[in-house]
Formats: sequence, structure tokens, C-alpha cells
Amino acid sequence: MAWSTDDIPDQSDRRFVVTGANSGIGRAATRELARAGGTVVMACRSIDRGEAACADIREEIPAASLRVEPLDLANLDSIRDFAARLDEQIDVLVNNAGVMAIPRDETDDGFEMQLGVNHLGHFALTGLLLDQIRDRVVTVSSRAHENGAIDFDDPHSRASYDRWGAYGQSKLANLLFAYELDRRSDLVSLACHPGFAATNLQGGAVSSLPMRLVMGVVNRTLAQSAAAGALPTLYAATDRDAEGGQYIGPGGFGQMRGAPEPQESTDRSYEETLAKRLWTFSEDETGVAYPF
Repeated sequence: MAWSTDDIPDQSDRRFVVTGANSGIGRAATRELARAGGTVVMACRSIDRGEAACADIREEIPAASLRVEPLDLANLDSIRDFAARLDEQIDVLVNNAGVMAIPRDETDDGFEMQLGVNHLGHFALTGLLLDQIRDRVVTVSSRAHENGAIDFDDPHSRASYDRWGAYGQSKLANLLFAYELDRRSDLVSLACHPGFAATNLQGGAVSSLPMRLVMGVVNRTLAQSAAAGALPTLYAATDRDAEGGQYIGPGGFGQMRGAPEPQESTDRSYEETLAKRLWTFSEDETGVAYPF
């Protein structure tokens, strides 16, 4: 029988941190975690948008236990401040926030924006919160990892930049990190992807009006909703059968839509030598050393 939100176990007395919780997959996941009784810390770059999303969820679920906290994954000081404020125990960290195929930009610390936000920011956040996490870490990747490669010679795309290449690199980094964290720690660490979901993440990837019109038609005919796209995240974060090192995605045609189930990622994503090299690079770049 297909897994759905009805299969989410009671999450009372469990605390979640969800990055990018004000929109898209993060917002949909936050709503269902709150509906199941969980307490959710909504980690959002914009407090205003976070509070607006929080109010909307509470209107639907009056008893929702939610708290909005500022977190800018493009700024290591913001990440450290967030971790310092969060002095309580956490059951599940959901590394969800991201940017996709945007024009080249840099974080406040000089990282290429997609690698910086999607991977390095979450790497730093997870490391700083590691001692407070009791159960699992869920990292949201994408099928774009299938075309990704880690360019250690020019990781921040200073010599040349391809927006989709940089996105693929960051999403491959997500998987390498999730699997290596599972190998190194006592926590359950797993990854997921939403399939083809219509979210505001696409806004940065499509700049021209004609392409926006085309994307609108494609979304209406092929894409699933953000709520459906959040199902792999929810399965990974709550299901008792979810195992460390798994990659959860939609089980339908082409992994674009459908109920969540374990999937296989690319051979490259399982390369332990590559993962260890990325880990060392990530610690050097962020200054966050894991206590292993």
C-alpha cells in the first residue's frame, strides 16, 4: 500500500529543525510534522516570511507547536548564531533549504552560492548541532546529482560557471555528505529527493518570460504538488523503517512522482574516497570540525 501522510507515526514529544521551512517542500513538511504532534523549529532566512508561513499553518492546525528562528545558510556567522541559540535536544534535523540554477553569486564567506547554501551551509549546521541530535539527519538532494561532479580544482566556479553544473555539484555533495555522515556517526543519516515538484525553487532557474510560460504548462501537466514532493522528506524523517544510508524518492515513472520508497543514487555518490575528500574540503572551508 502506498505510503502517505496517514502513515506518519505520532510525533508528540519529538522536536524537528527544518531549514527553509517557510516555502515549498520545507513548508509542506513542517505542516505535516506539526499535524502529527511534532514540535518544529522553522529555520528561515526571512523572519517575515517564516512568521507568515507559521501563521498560515496555525490557522489550519491551531495546536501546531512551531517556532521561527533566523538562519542564513549563506553566512557562517548566522549559522553559528543559530546553533548557539538552539540549546535544546533535537530529534531530527532536516537539511532542506536550497537554491537552484541561479546566476553566479557568492555567499558572505566567498563560496559559490549553490555549493555554499546547499552543501557547505548544511555541513556546518549539522556539525554544530551534532551533539544535540538524538535520532537522524535528513538531507534533501535532487536527481540533478546524476549529472554532478565535484570540481576540486575550481569548486567555487571562479574560472567558469555553469548554473546547472554548479547545482548538480551541490546536490551530489548532499548525497556524499549524507552517506559519509551515516558511516562516521551513530546517528541515522539518509537522503531524499522530491521528484518533479512545482515549488518556488524553480523561480531562480527560469529567468526568461517564454521559459516561465513553458515551465507553467509543464508544472500543470507533469509536476506534483509541493505537498506530494514533501512525502520523501516526511518518510525519511519519521518512518521507523527508514534506514541510515538510504536515498528516498518517488516510486513512480522516472522517480518524478508517486509514493516514497528507497531508490538508488549514482555510483559516484557512493564513492567513499570521494566522500572523504569532500568531507576534508568542507571542514577546511567552513572551519567546522566534527567530533569523531
